[in-house]
Amino acid sequence: MAGAAMSDEGMLIRGADMVLPDGRVVAGDVRVTAGSIETVAVGGGLEPRSGETVIDAEGLHLLPGAIDPQVHFREPGQPHKETLSSGARAAVAGGVTSFLDMPNNVPAATTLEAMRAKLDAGARTSVADYGFFIGATPDNLASLQEAVGTPDSPVSHPGICGIKIFMGSSTGDLLVDKEEAQRRIFEGTAGVIAVHAEDQARLQSRAAQFSGRTDVLAHAEWRDAEAALLATQQAVGMAEESNHRLHVLHLTSGLEADWLAGRTGDIVTTEVCPQHLTFSDEDVAREGTRLQMNPPIRYAEDRETLWRRLTDGTITCIATDHAPHTLGEKGLGYPNSPAGMPGVETSLPVMLTHALDGRCSISDVVRWMCAAPADCYGIEGKGRLQEGGDADLVLVDMETRRVVEDGDVWTTVGWTPFRGRELGGWPVLTIVGGVPVHRRRADGPLRGEALVGGHETGEALRFG
Repeated sequence: MAGAAMSDEGMLIRGADMVLPDGRVVAGDVRVTAGSIETVAVGGGLEPRSGETVIDAEGLHLLPGAIDPQVHFREPGQPHKETLSSGARAAVAGGVTSFLDMPNNVPAATTLEAMRAKLDAGARTSVADYGFFIGATPDNLASLQEAVGTPDSPVSHPGICGIKIFMGSSTGDLLVDKEEAQRRIFEGTAGVIAVHAEDQARLQSRAAQFSGRTDVLAHAEWRDAEAALLATQQAVGMAEESNHRLHVLHLTSGLEADWLAGRTGDIVTTEVCPQHLTFSDEDVAREGTRLQMNPPIRYAEDRETLWRRLTDGTITCIATDHAPHTLGEKGLGYPNSPAGMPGVETSLPVMLTHALDGRCSISDVVRWMCAAPADCYGIEGKGRLQEGGDADLVLVDMETRRVVEDGDVWTTVGWTPFRGRELGGWPVLTIVGGVPVHRRRADGPLRGEALVGGHETGEALRFG
């Protein structure tokens, strides 16, 4: 690959294997001007213009930039774990050009004022495009309506993607576990509601049974599939009754996924994380609290059901739930260790490795990680390699596999749950809005190199 620097006169990517919106993978050229895709030429044949940057992409796959619809970048409040700047750097290193960040910060983002502060921080420091959820509490309905509007009068603020409800307790102090309060939110707001679906009453009732356990496998036994199913059923019921768009976050159990079959579509959408498609309790037993998260990584049969329901369309898209904690915090041991793990910069290589191994196709990965997240949240201009779309692009090497280790990552916490794994599909060039932002050379460190400062790219996402 040559010509990674960007000219003001635009960019021509030549000879790539392009992944098109209809699923075809065909050789061709793409021309970028003024931050948008001007031309997609199947078969190639585009001639360079005067002053245009030309990138020889023969032997590489060209994908639309991936969208991660669930990250926890820890700003404000916990910069020792992550900031918007470091999280966005990690994202683009992994081919993720847009992200949606969660509100369980310190303090939690539960007002329009807090949302504006996060948007300002994103504008100053993020190299990727960004959107933010506002957090629900039992008594902040007026703030939620200020941010997203009411059913009769929806509001769309650039960069505000929807409402997050924690139906069960997790990291942070956001919790709306009473049905009456949940129902007020479903009936009184517009936009998309995303739920962390675990039944708080069941978690509380079962906690004493596991109070003496110090092995991390107790985590999945306590936060069991039934707790997830009960909350998912309740959320889906309220969404259907109120005709309110619902997104069920990070499905983990076969029980939930099978129950949702035939119930997802225009009203209800869902997601799954790469770690739940890759790991099982055997990995948790080996890696310990590194693989502790909420909801937990479960069993091989759950993993297989999640794959089946992702393939048949019950599960809509892929997100990472990137939720970093330091290795020191993780080393406290269960149950004192916090739940969550990094993942934004390995998600695309992990899923493309599954494609290389025959579990799915490259086009499937692009649908699940690019087009489907854009459709779920109505993100304008993103997720597809098509003329007129935003020039968020990733060139990936599908021929070379490299082993990832803790020292190869950009996240502030400096570790990855996929350490020691040989992964393919590494991005060699990530482009945001027509500007190259990260490069990885075949003969260089796996971490790659940043190409721009934080103020040069990254804008608030637009939601239609």
